[in-house]
Amino acid sequence: MATCYRHPSRETGVSCSNCGRPICPDCMTSTPVGMRCPECAKQRTKVVRMRELATVPRVTYALLAVNVIAFLTEQGQFTLAGSEIHGPVIDEGVLFREAIGHGNDQYWRLLTSAFLHENLLHIGFNMYLLYVLGLMLEPAIGSVRFAVIYFTALFAGAFGVVFSTNGASLGASGAIFGLMGAAVVELRARGISVQQSGIGALIVINLVFSFVVPNIAIGDHIGGLIGGFVAGYAIRTADERRVPALGIIACVLLAVAAVFAAIAVSGATGSGFA
Repeated sequence: MATCYRHPSRETGVSCSNCGRPICPDCMTSTPVGMRCPECAKQRTKVVRMRELATVPRVTYALLAVNVIAFLTEQGQFTLAGSEIHGPVIDEGVLFREAIGHGNDQYWRLLTSAFLHENLLHIGFNMYLLYVLGLMLEPAIGSVRFAVIYFTALFAGAFGVVFSTNGASLGASGAIFGLMGAAVVELRARGISVQQSGIGALIVINLVFSFVVPNIAIGDHIGGLIGGFVAGYAIRTADERRVPALGIIACVLLAVAAVFAAIAVSGATGSGFA
């Protein structure tokens, strides 16, 4: 990942919209044409220092809290890498095709499954990635856009699950893969190398992990990655054309389409944990 040109010890995914140099939150200045470094901000354009804005990644922290709380309500979850989870929260929350189709119509599982985890290693790895990606992406694009991308990727991943497998699936991985996809869009738009930022390697490693390790819901990961990339691209394109509302609307429509597509294919044939 790139480091701030004024603070080399600080990693950042944000670059100056004028000169392209990487900048950390302390060096960011918000202008009508994007974030700028201190030097480029010394223009007549009216600016607002990032310290004056609420840059705390509140959505990221809220998602971390909800995932941890949901994990604590499960039973049999306090193992390093075990799979003995059980209880009403798991029974009513995990996602599998037959629960959506075949007259069961338990559509809430498309959402709730993304907040449940199998064991300590599962939730620990996912929450670490959510924290890292959230601190990088949410301050750069804003909390609303971040939340929209997260849930769009979540539902795209849920569609990938019911499309690709008959097995049960749970975990935040689909949404987190979506954040990786959106990060690729944002990095490229800011002129930052995806490979040098570390995001490219992170995606490749996690995809390899998805195919090599058994009982992984690959459809969730692929669906989430594609959903997040498309959502990030829609929001970035709408912002560049100065019609930001259209980006949000496009993401909502994509999420709705993913839900209806998941319902539509839930009676077909197709295992794993996200």
